Amino acid sequence: MNFIIRWLVTAIAVGVAVWLVPGIDIVGGTSAWVGIALFALVLSLVNISIKPIMQALSLPVTILTLGIFYLVVNTLMLYIAAWLANGIFQVGFAIATFGSAFVASIVISIVSGIVNSLVGKD
Repeated sequence: MNFIIRWLVTAIAVGVAVWLVPGIDIVGGTSAWVGIALFALVLSLVNISIKPIMQALSLPVTILTLGIFYLVVNTLMLYIAAWLANGIFQVGFAIATFGSAFVASIVISIVSGIVNSLVGKD
């Protein structure tokens, strides 16, 4: 049940990012919501599996930059999830530039935090 809640929160955050950030588009699929749901599934799985390893590897740089490098790790997770979703499901994100992905990762983080606080998830 916890993963389903995380998936729904991520889907809401991804939908807001697609709506707000120029240069981020949903590609493939018959509906935008199907693309958002599948991409959110892949992003949730990447955040559970790969993100802790990347955080541990980038810990020295994150400490030196006072945590700002953590945003770059989030952006890289967005790129990995987009690559996997486009390769596996032929639906997902189309990222125009690194700047678009950077802003989208910030929007996804903020919206996820807000929705998690409303849902009651830590």
